[in-house]
Amino acid sequence: MASTPTNENQKLEDAARAGWLYYVAGKTQDEIAKHLNTSRQSAQRLVALAVSQGLIKVRLEHPIRHCMELADALQRQYGLAQCEVVPSVSDDPNSTIGLAQAGAAEIERHLKHRQSKIIAFGTGRVLRACADELPALQCPQHRIVSLVGNIAQDGSASRYDVAIHVAERIGARHFPMPVPVIAGSEADKAQWQQLTHVNNVKNLADQADVAFVGIGNLGTKSPLHIDGFIAQHELAALDAMGAVGEVISWIYDSDGKLIDSEINRRVTSASLAPKDGKVVIGIAAGQEKVSAISGALESAMINGLITNEFTAEALLKR
Repeated sequence: MASTPTNENQKLEDAARAGWLYYVAGKTQDEIAKHLNTSRQSAQRLVALAVSQGLIKVRLEHPIRHCMELADALQRQYGLAQCEVVPSVSDDPNSTIGLAQAGAAEIERHLKHRQSKIIAFGTGRVLRACADELPALQCPQHRIVSLVGNIAQDGSASRYDVAIHVAERIGARHFPMPVPVIAGSEADKAQWQQLTHVNNVKNLADQADVAFVGIGNLGTKSPLHIDGFIAQHELAALDAMGAVGEVISWIYDSDGKLIDSEINRRVTSASLAPKDGKVVIGIAAGQEKVSAISGALESAMINGLITNEFTAEALLKR
């Protein structure tokens, strides 16, 4: 079968990008025209073409070449099992638009397996947004497991317990990690870990077929600090040790090595070490998170990534 001419390919790629900007990023036709350096009328025609060619459904179905090239480069540079890069809105380097849809699509792909799977989740705002994007499904064959504690310092439940929201949307059993995110002391952590139900959940997490986690940066805007798990003086001490980010509360440096700190010794989360062909997918993007994502990719904690163009390009320049 004859291949599509190069100019037609380019036209479809422009239509796909225009459709994404309109339907996912919520841009106006004037903003799309400025982004694509074209006229408003051309932008309008490109959006219409995206619809007529079936590129736009609920999610963007057309693989944009530049995103695919970036994903392939990241996969090769970091030895990833899989990688997906979504388009960026260039005027906001910290935008996470599109990540929730892409993350939900990948989660849904696993949920649609008829064979029973153990699917594990970390926590965070982007992951919660992924859960909110999932359609209502009936998947009672799967087990949904939390990788991180769901109790805050004051005893309240976490607002971002992603696993329970996923389980509710798909009608599956949910196995929460019924411990504080960070124990009050190493002795407290040891006591929690002796509980049978806690060990059962951790064993399930170790057996997970796939896991989805957020990647957090450190600093005064980091969730661990905002939610009260790490105080200002502890942040300063971690910074002096070279800490750049955290995955399910495990704090690491730019080389992906866990920081030898009192905080890490109190973290109650499951351990992450992809093995036996299994995938742990990090979902994150933004200028503020580039160092944290780079460190996570260098670590042994994740071997998959969903991010955006801006972040992918920044990672490849490091």
